[in-house]
Amino acid sequence: MGKRDKPSTYAFLSDLRDRIDAEHHFQITTDGFVFYRKGVEDVFAGSCDFAQVIKLFGDYGQHDAAGRYSPAPMVETIIRIQDGRPDPSHISTSYVERQNLTIRMAIRRFTRLTNAFSKKLDNHKAACALHFAYYNFCRIHKSLRVTPAMEAGITDHVWSLRELLA
Repeated sequence: MGKRDKPSTYAFLSDLRDRIDAEHHFQITTDGFVFYRKGVEDVFAGSCDFAQVIKLFGDYGQHDAAGRYSPAPMVETIIRIQDGRPDPSHISTSYVERQNLTIRMAIRRFTRLTNAFSKKLDNHKAACALHFAYYNFCRIHKSLRVTPAMEAGITDHVWSLRELLA
């Protein structure tokens, strides 16, 4: 968790590198954030395939009250191969975008213009940690019929809230 700046980007990518099995080749797809291009190159040093999905948004006169809270229309998507030979069928940011939507819907702290919006970073981190733990260990997912932690073989049962908080 951090800002969208160069130090946070490098910290995130370094942490990701340390969590990935170096013996397996993998693919990374990011959005068009400027620090990802050089960051992935520096941190992974050609050990992965890397592509960026860059979405361009337009402005069609959305300056009224309703338009102020609505996203601008997307007018173009550009896919850039940055390194290696990424599989075109896996160049996508849809999974992380769906996860971000789930987070925004589940954690009101992510919703701007509400009294639940996080102002203290420590409280924000705690809320996120609690959400991810509950989401993965306590909540049965309809498509899996078990929790993600059970599906991954990390646990053999659905955790209770008491167990999670202990």
